[in-house]
Amino acid sequence: MASLSFSASLGVRLTSTASTHRAPTTYKLPIIQSKIREIFMPALSSTMTEGKIVSWIKSEGDVLTKGESVVVVESDKADMDVETFYDGILAAIVVNEGETANVGAPIGLLAENEDEVAEAVARGKGKLVKDEIKAEGGQATVEIEKIKRVVVATPNAKKLAKQHKVDLNKVNGTGPYGRVTSEDVEKAAGISTVSVPAKSVSSAAPAAATHTAPAAAPVSLPEIPGSTIVPFTTMQAAVSKNMVESLSVPTFRVGYPVVTDALDALYLKVKKKGVTMTALLAKAAAMALAQHPVVNSSCKDGKSFTYNSSINIAVAVAINGGLITPVLQDADKMDLYLLSQKWKELVEKAKAKQLQPHEYNSGTFTLSNLGMFGVDRFDAILPPGQGAIMAVGASKPSVVANADGFFSVKNKMLVNVTADHRIVYGADLAAFLQTFSKIVENPESLTM
Repeated sequence: MASLSFSASLGVRLTSTASTHRAPTTYKLPIIQSKIREIFMPALSSTMTEGKIVSWIKSEGDVLTKGESVVVVESDKADMDVETFYDGILAAIVVNEGETANVGAPIGLLAENEDEVAEAVARGKGKLVKDEIKAEGGQATVEIEKIKRVVVATPNAKKLAKQHKVDLNKVNGTGPYGRVTSEDVEKAAGISTVSVPAKSVSSAAPAAATHTAPAAAPVSLPEIPGSTIVPFTTMQAAVSKNMVESLSVPTFRVGYPVVTDALDALYLKVKKKGVTMTALLAKAAAMALAQHPVVNSSCKDGKSFTYNSSINIAVAVAINGGLITPVLQDADKMDLYLLSQKWKELVEKAKAKQLQPHEYNSGTFTLSNLGMFGVDRFDAILPPGQGAIMAVGASKPSVVANADGFFSVKNKMLVNVTADHRIVYGADLAAFLQTFSKIVENPESLTM
C-alpha cells in the first residue's frame, strides 16, 4: 500500500510501507501565474508617433473576445478601431477619451479572469500589490509579489541601455505613463546631452571651411492681445512633421504648359458616367510614369534608388482639420471607370476618417490639383519617401501661335513638378512632362 501526504512545500510526497525503504521522492506542482496584459497604443502608420483616444468601445469590466474592437484611435491619418489579441476582462482604462499617448505606451489593462481585476486596477493606478497565499493546511505561507514593475521604453532607449549597460529597471522614465526615453538612459549613464556641432564631414574639407555659422537663436515673438492658441490635431501635427522632414531633401522644380482642349472634350463625354477630372489626370500621370520609371522611384537611404514595382498615385485631399493623400494603387493598370469609382470610395472614406493604412501610405507619386479653385500655378512640397509630386493648375484660354504664324485660342494648364534631385534629373523630368503632355493632348488612350 502507498499513501499520499502533502508537504509544507506544496509538493506531493509518495511514501511506501514496504520493507525496502527508498528516499522520499518529491514532485513539485506547477505554479500557474496569472496574466495581466497591457493594451498598447498601436502604430497605425509608418509615420505615427502618438495616437489620440477618440472613444472606448468597451467599458471597464466588460468581457472581451480575441479579435473584438475595443477602442477607436485617431492616428495621424485616420480613425481606426483597435482590436484585442486576447480573451479577458477590460480591467482598467489608463488613457481616457480625448487624451494622447505615444506609440507603445499602455492605454488599458486586460485581466485574464475576475481574480486579477483588482490587481489590474491597482496597476493602472501605479501601485504594487502583494498577495499572501496561504496553504490550505495552514502549514505554509508564501508571499509572492505578483506584480512587478513593467518597464516600457522606446526602441532607441533600449538600444542605448544595451550599449551603455544600463539596467532599465533602475531608470525612472519621464515619458508618458513612465515610459523610459533616450534622454532618461543617457542621464542614467552619465552621458552629456549637450549637442556638439558635427565635425566628421567638415574634417575632410580645408580648415577654412570648418568654421560654421552659429545656430540662430529662436526668435521670441510678442503675443498679440486677444490671440487664441489652438494646438495641432494629430493629423495636423503629422503634416507639420512631414513638411519639416521634406526640407532635408534636395529638390528642384520644372513647369510645363499643357493644351487641354481634347482632354476637356473627353471629360464632357465621360463625366456623365461618373468620371472625374482627378481620375483623368491620375490615369494620364500613371501612363506617363510607366514610360519613365525613374520619376516613380524613391531614395530612402540617401545611397540608392528604389524602383517601385507598382505605380500608386497619391492624390492630395483637403479634409476638415487636415490634409490626406488617398492612394490609387496600380493606377496604370486600372480601367478609367473603375479608377473613378475607386477614387470616390477613397474620398468618402477619407472624409469619414476610415482609410486603412495601405490606402494612404503606399503612394509612389503624388498629384495635387488646385485647378478647380481657379489657381493657375503653384509649387507643391515633396512628400517624404517619394521621388516627385505634380501640382496642377487651372485650364484657361490662352492665345497660341502655330508654326505658320497664325494665332488661335486654346485652353492651357500649367503643371509644376517638384522632384528629388538625388534620383531625378532635369532631363528625366522634362522627358516625363513631354510624355504626360502628349497623353493629355491625345487622350484616347485613357479610355482604352
